[in-house]
Amino acid sequence: MTPTTEPGFRESVDLMFNRAAALMDLAPGLEEKIRVCNSTYTVRFGVRLRGRIETFTGYRSVHSEHMEPVKGGIRYAPSVTQDEVEALAALMTYKCALVEAPFGGSKGGLCLDPRAYEEHELEQITRRFAYELIKRDLISPAQNVPAPDMGTSEREMAWIADQYARMHTTDINARACVTGKPLNAGGIEGRIEATGRGVQYALRAFFRHPEDVARAGLSGGLAGKRIIVQGLGNVGYHAARFLSEEDGAKVIGIIERDGALHDPAGLDVQAAKDWLARHGGLKDFPNVAWAADGAALLEADCDILIPAALEGVIHRGNAARIRAPLILEAANGPVTAGADEVLRQKGTVVIPDLYANAGGVTVSYFEWVKNLSHIRFGRIQRRQEEARHMLLVAELERLSADRGLGWTLSPGFKERYLRGADELELVRSGLDDTMRAAYRSMREVWHGHPGVTDLRTAAYIVAIRRVAASYRAKGL
Repeated sequence: MTPTTEPGFRESVDLMFNRAAALMDLAPGLEEKIRVCNSTYTVRFGVRLRGRIETFTGYRSVHSEHMEPVKGGIRYAPSVTQDEVEALAALMTYKCALVEAPFGGSKGGLCLDPRAYEEHELEQITRRFAYELIKRDLISPAQNVPAPDMGTSEREMAWIADQYARMHTTDINARACVTGKPLNAGGIEGRIEATGRGVQYALRAFFRHPEDVARAGLSGGLAGKRIIVQGLGNVGYHAARFLSEEDGAKVIGIIERDGALHDPAGLDVQAAKDWLARHGGLKDFPNVAWAADGAALLEADCDILIPAALEGVIHRGNAARIRAPLILEAANGPVTAGADEVLRQKGTVVIPDLYANAGGVTVSYFEWVKNLSHIRFGRIQRRQEEARHMLLVAELERLSADRGLGWTLSPGFKERYLRGADELELVRSGLDDTMRAAYRSMREVWHGHPGVTDLRTAAYIVAIRRVAASYRAKGL
């Protein structure tokens, strides 16, 4: 557990914000305007379940409306509080600004354990929660656009989208009221993997710069790097699988609720995920050492530590024992403000949450644009691209035949070159470009701004500058 003296999640976000703002020259009052949460709506509603009325408490927080709509997920968890939702909404503001997604920051939460209810009961609860938010314009394509978060998925987003359409029967853009939907309900290819894929692209961006890698005491590329992942949910699973299968990294540790697996030779991520899905935990996974104290593996020797589950798992109580020279925050707020200070003093490099897990909101942005344009990406230009590529290949083949040059194309080249990009490829391309551009903007501040010694402060400075510019453009 996090020590009682540890700053809370919301306080940690504010402390990190204040650290960056102290290095900036903001107009009087503007710093407070950017930092404070604009509004939080609390709803308590009843649903008849199992012969009785059960009352639920939910929140929707709007941190900043410097751009609209505001954007942020809805999480289902027994531990949801107003402070947590407001902290997450603040992170969404800075995250969207950093990756230049045209949204303000918002977040929602419902206090319940989704595992305690049947699917039809969850649908009843979700639809009633959505109704309470929709009728106050806290879900709207033009004002407030939720997405999945911890405890929710594309299933809940489909219910919310349908509830909105039922209440706004003439809104042609109704599907854009929420992102993270299934494909058959207006979703986009690549959204489920998006946050994990963004983690992969964030690490690739970092490892493109040998000077930055050296600051973490590492060298070379991702191939062979030893990784420990905490949390094998949607984000941790996709990140671990992509990094091991596509980049040659070695996942040596996986931490879950019931304990942890550790194998210096490397773990089969897909096999661990399948075991977790079947058994609800990692215990008894065959031929691999398992430990009940999963948190202890956070302190194990590795090259990269990826906390991808809950906030506050690295705190003052264990920060000094963290041995990983590079930490990537795939979860929101996994490193507290107190732990962040300890890690900076140790020289540990932290790739911060507002950048590292921005893949989700980036692809959500693409989905929102798709819903507003009412056409899938690639539908218009794909065959035209193929036709243009065919002209070039045909001309090369003609020249070879006419002049007796004997040229032959490499096996498979013609097929790969002629195929136009589909929606998934375009989404991945856009996400990769976004993560590269955001890293460059952070890196410029990290290496060039007086007093900035870490990527988190650099990320906050970039985000605050952009939010401040939006407010100034509004006349504030």
